[in-house]
Amino acid sequence: METIIITAKNKKESSFIAKLLKKLNIEIKVLTEEEKEEIGLIKLMKQADRTQKISREKVMAHLSKK
Repeated sequence: METIIITAKNKKESSFIAKLLKKLNIEIKVLTEEEKEEIGLIKLMKQADRTQKISREKVMAHLSKK
C-alpha cells in the first residue's frame, strides 16, 4: 500500500476529492490538526543535526529562560 497526502485549497475541493476517491474505492483518512503537527515534528526531528551533543544543564537553562 502507498500513501499519498493531498492538501485541498478549501472545504469544497476537499469534499470533491473525498467523494471521487470513495467512488474509486480508495480508502481515505482526513488528518486532524494534531496529526499534521506530529508529522511536521517527525520531519524536523529527522532533519536535526545529531552530530553535536549538548548537556542537560544547557538545555534546562535555555528552557528556563522562556
